[in-house]
Amino acid sequence: MTIENIQNAIIDEFSMFEDWEERYQYMIDLGKTLPLIEEQYKTDDNIIKGCQSKVWVHANMSNDKVEFTADSDAIITKGIIAILIRAFSNQHPKDIIVANTDFIDKIGLKEHLSPTRANGLVSMIKQLKMYAIAYQTQLN
Repeated sequence: MTIENIQNAIIDEFSMFEDWEERYQYMIDLGKTLPLIEEQYKTDDNIIKGCQSKVWVHANMSNDKVEFTADSDAIITKGIIAILIRAFSNQHPKDIIVANTDFIDKIGLKEHLSPTRANGLVSMIKQLKMYAIAYQTQLN
C-alpha cells in the first residue's frame, strides 16, 4: 500500500467515531499494536527531541524500505507515534520524504492536542523524515 492509501484508511477509520473521546480511545488501542522498539534501542540517541513525553524511535532498512519501531511512556503519545509508523513504515525513503502529512489535519488530531503534544507530533514527523533522508542518501 502507498503512504497515501494508508493515510486515507486512517482518515476513514477516524471518521467512524462521533467524538474525540472515542478517537482518543482508538489512538490508545492503536498504541497497543505498535511495533515496539527493542530495549537496546531505548537510548538517548533515539529519543524524539521536543516531545513532552519520552518517545523512542528506531529505524532500519530492509529491502530498500524503512522499517520503524517505537515506544513511549505515555499512552496518548504511543497512539500518536503508532499512527505515524503505520503511515510511514515499510515504505521507500523517497516516498517518506515527499509524503504529505495533511491526514493529521483531516483527522483533527493537531487541533485536539495540547500545544506541547502538538509540538511533539511535529517533532515525530520530522524525525521519521530525517531517518528517511539518511537512508535515501545511502541508496544514492
